[in-house]
Amino acid sequence: MSSDSPIFDASDAFLAPLVQYLRRHPKRIVFPDGNDPRILRVAAELVRLEAVAPILLGRREEIHAMARNLGIKLDFIGVIEPEQSTDFTLFCERYRKVERYRRVKVVDPGEVMAKPAYYGAMMLQYGYADGLVGGNVMLPAAFFRALFHMIKRMPGLDSAGSCMPVRLPLRPGLGTQGTLFLADCAVIPTPTVSQLAMLAVETARVAGGLLDETPRVAMISFSTRGSAQNVSTQRVIAATSLARDRARQQLVEMEIDGEMEVDAAINPAAAARKAPNSILAGRANVLIFPDLNAAHSAYQLLEWAAGAQTGGQLILGLARPAAQVSRVSSENTIFRAAIATAMRSIAYREVIENE
Repeated sequence: MSSDSPIFDASDAFLAPLVQYLRRHPKRIVFPDGNDPRILRVAAELVRLEAVAPILLGRREEIHAMARNLGIKLDFIGVIEPEQSTDFTLFCERYRKVERYRRVKVVDPGEVMAKPAYYGAMMLQYGYADGLVGGNVMLPAAFFRALFHMIKRMPGLDSAGSCMPVRLPLRPGLGTQGTLFLADCAVIPTPTVSQLAMLAVETARVAGGLLDETPRVAMISFSTRGSAQNVSTQRVIAATSLARDRARQQLVEMEIDGEMEVDAAINPAAAARKAPNSILAGRANVLIFPDLNAAHSAYQLLEWAAGAQTGGQLILGLARPAAQVSRVSSENTIFRAAIATAMRSIAYREVIENE
């Protein structure tokens, strides 16, 4: 779905500083679903801003024809047709070795590597790209399957999740200048206590790298400070304690409180009444929801009913930065996901160098 708003607004308090930083440190972002008019327009904007070097996967003839019809020049936009690429044979051999190491039956490597999602994930895993943004054409399950199959996990983490930056232009007082981070909106249906704690710490790590403020994490529930008690609220309370311990051990700077309702998390007046001693004081900029139903519904409600600008699902727990965007994402959403992913790649440099 295309958006009537511009792909990039220089007055965007969240995005503008990131774009300016990337102009000095541009990164390579691969788009597996390259034969999409939205991707072409986003790629052209990224090149115009000199912030990202886009790489589009797909049939070259189709992409070039689409670019001509849209009046888009492909200068400085990479176009790769996986089966015709010079690295195709190398990628097939690497895939074969990985599957043998995992001791699983090796299917036809050529059939797998011909799929843009797998080819793009292979590019990311082996340093041919700095980040990946996909899902704008393929089903989410197919995108995540390729990503989780090809990309290594972050050391010390046994599960992956996601978080989403959400900007509310009409509510600049919320979060950090109108920007909130929500998790998990895409990956884990019913997080365990350990997974909720992981989501809190890893989302805070992402938010800390993209915001010019300390992450203030609220563990969301339908209850605030024991106003209701059941298994669900106890799980959130336990996850809050565990996340606090993990953040301390991993030296992740963050403030955290929970369990609490959304109004107590983001409304100072409600916080003063419901959680008067909370360190967050109604100023949370990271919201960790108890399950996928709540988080996914919350972001869609903000997007469609409140005009929020979303930034795709930033994948957590992998040793390379990637983001998933939906099949109805606007060009603005895809652009935001690309910029956030490019910024995250800078923080991943140490992980890559130490592997």
